[in-house]
Parts: sequence; C-alpha cells; structure tokens
Amino acid sequence: MKFSSNGLALLALIGSTADAFTPSSSVVGPRQASSKLFVQMEAAPAKALPKIEKLKIASNYLRDPLNDQLATEEIGISKDAYQILKYHGSYQQNNREKKGPKDYQFMLRLKQPAGELPPDLYRLLDDLSRNHGQGDLRATTRQCFQMHGILKGDLKTVISSIMNIGSSTVGACGDVSRNVMTTPAPFTSSDYEYAREYSKCFGQLFRPMSAAFSEIWLDGEKAASVETWAKEVEHHNIDEKMLHDNGRGIIIKDATEPIYGDQYLPRKFKIGVTVPGDNSLDIYTNDIGVVVITNDAGELEGFNVMVGGGMGRLHNKETTFARAADHMGFVPKEHIWEVMKAILAAQRDHGNRDVRANARMKYLVHTLGIEKFTKLVESYCGVEIQPWRAMADWKYNDWMGWWDQGDGKLFYGQHIDNGRVKDEGDFRLKSALRVLVDKYNLHSILSPTQSIIFRDIDPKDKEGIEQVLREHGIKPIEEVDPNARLAMACPALPLCGLAQTEAERIMPSYIERMRALLTKMNLDDEEILMRMTGCPNGCARPYMAELAFVGDGPKSYQLWLGGSPVLTRTAYPFMSKMNAEALEETMEPILAMFIQQRQEFEAFGDFCHRLGSDAIQAYTETYTLGSVKA
Repeated sequence: MKFSSNGLALLALIGSTADAFTPSSSVVGPRQASSKLFVQMEAAPAKALPKIEKLKIASNYLRDPLNDQLATEEIGISKDAYQILKYHGSYQQNNREKKGPKDYQFMLRLKQPAGELPPDLYRLLDDLSRNHGQGDLRATTRQCFQMHGILKGDLKTVISSIMNIGSSTVGACGDVSRNVMTTPAPFTSSDYEYAREYSKCFGQLFRPMSAAFSEIWLDGEKAASVETWAKEVEHHNIDEKMLHDNGRGIIIKDATEPIYGDQYLPRKFKIGVTVPGDNSLDIYTNDIGVVVITNDAGELEGFNVMVGGGMGRLHNKETTFARAADHMGFVPKEHIWEVMKAILAAQRDHGNRDVRANARMKYLVHTLGIEKFTKLVESYCGVEIQPWRAMADWKYNDWMGWWDQGDGKLFYGQHIDNGRVKDEGDFRLKSALRVLVDKYNLHSILSPTQSIIFRDIDPKDKEGIEQVLREHGIKPIEEVDPNARLAMACPALPLCGLAQTEAERIMPSYIERMRALLTKMNLDDEEILMRMTGCPNGCARPYMAELAFVGDGPKSYQLWLGGSPVLTRTAYPFMSKMNAEALEETMEPILAMFIQQRQEFEAFGDFCHRLGSDAIQAYTETYTLGSVKA
C-alpha cells in the first residue's frame, strides 16, 4: 500500500512544524510517500516494517491466516490468526485460573453504533450466550454487548447468526474505527436525534470494506438482513461520501479499502458524539469527539470537534500517557464528512507505526500541538476549521431510573454492576431482561457506564416493568449506592490476558469498603466517581475518574486522584503498589484532608486536582488514623 503523499498538507506545515514534529520514523508511518517534510524524515535510517504491519499487509484484507486456522482441529488459533480475528470482533482467551493445558475460548464483541439494541437482537444474544457461551452477557464501556466462553467450533454459528439478523461484529476490535458512541438518553429533541443519527453515519462511514467478513462467516453470501443502522442512515448516501476524492490525499489507491488501505490504521480509533452539556459518554477520551450544534429552531448548523483523547498507557513508561482531547473547532454540517475523513487520514499517514505503544492519534496531536494538527487536517480536507462555538457547561448523568422521553413515552435506565448481565441466586437480571423484552418488545440502548436503557415505554407499562424487576430480585435505582452507579470496572481476571490483578470481581467490595469508610468519617452523602482496571490499558477509562485503582501487580493497585466529576480532565498518579488490603488506611488521610480543607460544594476530584499530589502526600505523612471526622 502507498499512503497518500498529501504534499499540500506537509508543505503548508513545514515552516511551522519542522521543530515540533521530530524528523524521524518514530512518529510518521514508514510507508508514507514523498514530500518536503518526508524528505527530512527519510534522512533517518530506514526501519523495517514492524511485524504487525507486515501481518496486516499479508492478511489479504483480513483473510489470512485466519481462514486456514479456523479449519483446523485445534481448539485455538495461531498468534497471527488471532491478530486478524480481532478485526472480525473476537479475542482468543484462556481461563488463567485453570491449571493444565490452555483452555482456549473466544470473546465476541458486537458493533452497535449509538448503543442501540433492537428486541430481536437481544433475544438472539440471550439465546446465543446460553447455548454457545458461558451463559451471561457483558455490557462494555463503549455501548455494546460482548459474550464470553464461545468455542472455536461455534464462532461461525454465532457470528453468522448476528450478521443475518441485521447486526455485526465487524470492526468491534482491531486497528480501525471502533463502535461509535453517543449519549444514551433517548430524548426526542432534535439535538439528541442528530447525535444518534450521526453516530450511525460515522460508524457506516468508517466501516472496513473487505469482503473477508462475508466470505469467512457467511460462505461468501450476503447477510439475510442489512445492518439496522445502515438502513436508518441510507438517505445520507454514505458510500458516495466515503469514496468522494477531493484530490488532497484522503482517498488512497486501494480498490478494497480506499480509506484504510491494506495496513489499516496504526492503532484503534474511537469516535463519540453528543450534545452540548451532556458528557455521559466521556467525550474527551475519544480520538474524535463530536458535539452537535443546533440553532434556536433546533436545526442542525454543524459540530464542535475535539481530537486526541485516549486512555491507554504502560506502567513505568513515561512516553505513554492518558490524554484528554483538545478542542479543534467548529465544522459546518456540509463539511463534516470531509473533515472526519481528513482527521482519520492524518492519523493513517502520520501515526506512529514503529512503536505500537505510541500509535494512538493522541500522540500525534500531542507531538504536533493542536494548532499544527488542525492545519494538517485542513490541508487534507481543504476546509478551514472555524473557532469552537460556545456552548452549555458539561454535566454528567448516567440516565438511570425513569425519565420522560419527550414524546409521551418513557425511558428507564437499569443499573448493571460492571456491565455483567447474569443470573446468580435470587438476583436474576438476565432472566428479568428477557422477560421485559419478550413481554413488552422493548428496544434498548447500552450506556457508556455499562448499564442498559429501555426506551419508548408506554406509561401504562411502568408498573408492570417495575414488578418484573422486583420479582427477579433487582433493586430499584433508589436503593443502589450512588457510588456503585458512578463506578466502572473492566473484566480483568480470569480471562483477560493483560490483567495484572482483579477488577470486576473485586470492585463491588471496594465500593462497600469505601461506603463504610465514608460513613465512619461522617461523609455518607459524598458521591465519588470511582473506576478500576486490572492493568494500565484503561478499558474502564480510569484516568478520568475522581478516584481510580489501576492494577500494577497481584493484589496491588496504582492510586489515581483528581479527575473531574464531569469527566473533562485526566487524573494524576498518587501512589503505586497500594496493597488491596490497605484501602482504608490509604484513603482515610486523603478524606480527612478533604474534610478539613475542601471549599464549599467542592467535589472530591476537584479538591484533589486543586491541592495536587505533593500537598496531599505531605498531609498523609503526618496524619493519625481516626483523628478526623466531618
């Protein structure tokens, strides 16, 4: 594949970026075509393509060696085939707590732009998880379901069933645009409608085009049903907009993948869409964040666009870091397609393909700076980015409980602890959701906080829905600890190969222990946004939380403080190697300082951000346990 030369972009930038944009192949893709800036970069010793980049090229657009590996009698697949399988929406996993030979199984993740889940699809997933998985479902932090425990021999049955009902797993993983998120609140006002609509548009715009998916899972046949979201936005003529070539290097000479090429992107790529004021989706954690801007009549004018967010990092490697997105500016509605394509093309051509840990677009934005990155984008799309439009301040809401939808109907948000939809003893959430879907034919939306929202509810059905939930042992939202509602955790052990310690399975006990400590210190009304991950990759977006626990070893966590309660900035690392048993003795001094030095109505995260790590550390060193209460 030959990446776009985009000479206009680079010539326009050379005067202002030569100093900031280090001339080495560590930042720019090794296969970029010539330009004045690239000539400088070629002065550095040529590097061989990394193995993962060679593998993508050799895969024949995501076919090989996966196709052959799926046909073997082995219970697992090779490492190379596993890398390609990710683009098809699946990860090979092994239960790390089982001794003996590897017990390979597969996790499968859906693509659900805007998080939407029709009732027929929920019924199918419920059946598939019971018949071919480990019996449960898991709502992810990107508004889609995934299921675990699928055997290799069942993958084709499961994936083909999902494709034939009008859904997909394509692009749920891999170095492509992932599931496009949006605010999950199904309000019927025009701004919320536009947010949902354009989430689906962007999901369709950046879908991989390879025929490998239908060849492998449907034996080359077309799916029985077109993807639901594709039908809903077909009036936008997405393919025409995708293939439009403005001559500035966005479209590359590749008949199969004119946006991605045979190397696809340097790393995964995440997009979120919302409305002014609604930050229920962690908009600043995305590679591209898009905010719908309407006029006083509710008509779409355009979008505020932010770029360069991302959570992943590595322990003890300062060149990797979490980053909140920068405001790039306002884009009129008629230009949004080319601008979105231009941003992706800038990352495709200039993202770091040499060092995978630095391959996300946040590092490109960080290296160039937002002004120079914006100039690069403008040179691809030929559109000048306008100044960021003023808009309502951000607020966070999980949209749980009952809400008036705006059209006479209701929606109901059902909290799910860490996204795990299961039946366990008297708690029978999975059965309850199936009863609700079967009885009321409810459409649902997965939330960015791993929960589920049922929409379009007839008010006369409210009492019946509440009764079904009670009968299945589900607490009403008023009885759920607010800190549990705010919390998120990744799956971690036993199936995640990257996990260094527990997350999902231990997070409920941490919430209980934190509640007990808050009660002991007379802070029972305090709500703290807490998140936990079993490794530093950041799947549960811990670095945006007011208080985060990031696994850094067996029964050990890094402690992060100072994220915003409205999710607009990253936290900072406060301590490493906090023993899992030391939660109370670690947190009590920090809460004591909060009691004594907080400003009126100041949230815990804002307090920690204002004081900073050094001041908090100094206080904790002289604190006597049990000496302070509110």
